[in-house]
Formats: sequence, C-alpha cells, structure tokens
Amino acid sequence: MNSVWARSGIPSPITSSPAPAPSKPPPLLFVPWIFSRLPRHRNSIEVLDQMRSDQLKLRNALVAGKENNGVIGVNAGRELKRLPASVHWAGLENWGIRLFPGSIDSYAASLPSWPKETSRDHDEDDYGANRSGSALWHPQLPAAPKGLFENASFALKDEEAEFIVDRLNASNPDSLLTFLARKGGNARAGYIWAHPHVSEFPARMRRLVEHASIFSEAMYGAALQYNLQLSQLRDKDDWVENYKSEIEKWQQDLDLARLKHWSLEDFWDEIRHPAHRVLEPARRFVIDWTELLKTSGGLKRDKAKGQALVKERERRLKKGQSRFTNQAALGRWKGSSGAYRLQFRWSQASRHLQDLARG
Repeated sequence: MNSVWARSGIPSPITSSPAPAPSKPPPLLFVPWIFSRLPRHRNSIEVLDQMRSDQLKLRNALVAGKENNGVIGVNAGRELKRLPASVHWAGLENWGIRLFPGSIDSYAASLPSWPKETSRDHDEDDYGANRSGSALWHPQLPAAPKGLFENASFALKDEEAEFIVDRLNASNPDSLLTFLARKGGNARAGYIWAHPHVSEFPARMRRLVEHASIFSEAMYGAALQYNLQLSQLRDKDDWVENYKSEIEKWQQDLDLARLKHWSLEDFWDEIRHPAHRVLEPARRFVIDWTELLKTSGGLKRDKAKGQALVKERERRLKKGQSRFTNQAALGRWKGSSGAYRLQFRWSQASRHLQDLARG
C-alpha cells in the first residue's frame, strides 16, 4: 500500500464491505471442501494437524494441475507459515459460505462435539435457521470434485460459479462486485472508473467510483513526490530523472477543474462505514495535499510545501524508521515504494468476474 497514505482505512469502492474480497473464487470452495471432510472423532491438535496436511496436499495437487499463478505456498512448500484457510477465513464468512462463527482454532476444538448436519435438501429459508443451528458451511455448497488431492484446478464449473454468485447476492447485495457478477459481463478495464459500462452502475456506486478516481489521481502525485525525494536523498540520478518525468506527466493529466469541484465532505460521508475508520492524520494529509494541488496548479508552484507534507506524513507513520531520517532504512530502499495509481483491488475483482464468467 502506498506509504504516504497507508493505514488510512479508506475502503474499496468495489466491495464496499468490511471484509476484503478473497483473492480468487476457487479457494473459497477449496477451504470448505477440505474442512468439511475432517474427522470428528479426533482432538483439536490432531484436527489442526490434518488441516495443515490437507492444505499442503492441495498445494501439490494444484501444482500437478498446472496452476502456475495464485497457489499459496508454491515456493515455501512444507515451510509455509500462513495457510490458505487463514487467508480466506474472513472472506468465507463475509460471502455467506462459512456459517461457523469462530476462528480456525475454535473450529478445530468444536468439531468433535458439533452436531452432524441433516442430509435433507435446504432452501433459502433454511439458510438463516442453520446459521444459528448445526451447519458449519452453507448447505448448498457444491460437492468436492473427485481426486481433490491428486490433480486440482482453479477453473470453476457452472454449478460452482452459480453458487458463488448466489452467495454474493445474499451476503453483499449492494456491492458493485455483486452487481457486475449478476450482469455476467467479462469487460476488461485497467481501473474500475474506466469500465465500459460505468454509466449503468447504480447511482451510489457511480458516485463512489468517481470519488475513487479523483482520490487515486490526487494521491498518485503524492506517491511520485515521495519516491522522488527519496531518490534525491540516495543521489540516484537515473531514479530522480524518472520520477521527475513521471510527475510532469501526472501534472499534464491531472484534471484540476474536476479536483477543484470535488467535495471532500461528500467523500468522507460516502466512505463512512462502521468497519472502517479513517485515522485523523490520514484525513489531515488528504485535506492538506488536495488543497495544495488546487492552489499550486498541481505542484507546479510551492513545491517546498508538497515536499514538507510528504516528509511529515512519513515521519508520522514510521517515526524512527522514517527513510527521511533513518539512514539504514533509506539504504534498504530499492527505488520504488507505492509508485502507482491506487486501483482499490480492481485487479482482483476483475479476475473474480472473469473466473465467474468463464464458469
């Protein structure tokens, strides 16, 4: 995340939900497939060991299935620290797939005493009842494919894609990701605000996407300025020239008229959410930075103030580890830190949509 606004708490306009969208739809199914077949007669230590062993088996099966990207632990192997289940656990609940309310450890501890689910069919009305009843996973979860631990693939079958879209509809009906999944489109765009069907988005989503576009454009300048200043401290002439060139291009592209009409009050209102909290230093930086852009023609004037804002933001975030004051930290810097336009997880979301469309 961009160093000059990290830990700001500013949410994504794509999901508009308290839990982040998992990185790829198929692991949403791999985890419950693995966990639902765990033995119930063992103690929690044995269950946790089995969880780890099965996730490593799945890693090997995905490698055997020629999945070259997105496989957690593909290089670490048995030394893997963070397993896929821990990565996707929150998202599984957020998307209405996991009904068990606790942590992975509590899942393992509860499993031996958890009542077995009935085998009858469930309709949508049963979903709420089972959420507080005996179900650990959504009752309409598709069956695991045969040979799961031998040869696995990220490709979604029709039934699996339909299940995920249904879960999105039920758990996050007002998110833009759900809207686009319902439409079944597979449009390509570098940023969500460049989507070819942006005019069809629901009104609130259009407003949020517009806010995201302006915020991304403004903060990109701060990121470039941060990298330029560090490059100058490192006396790297080629880096300096590169960032000066990038800043010049950013200034040419910056829509100052749109920025001057942008209401920060509306922006803060739109992103307010009980699960998100924008910290006051981040809010202050955004206010001061955007005001400077308006009055200085996009940093064409009063560059010293822009440099001071960026330097102070780094000091507040990292304190004694600030690269502006800590020579060891500056020496470890490799020449680029967050030097890109924020896209608010659109790359992940667009992969979700492409996978679902293919399914």
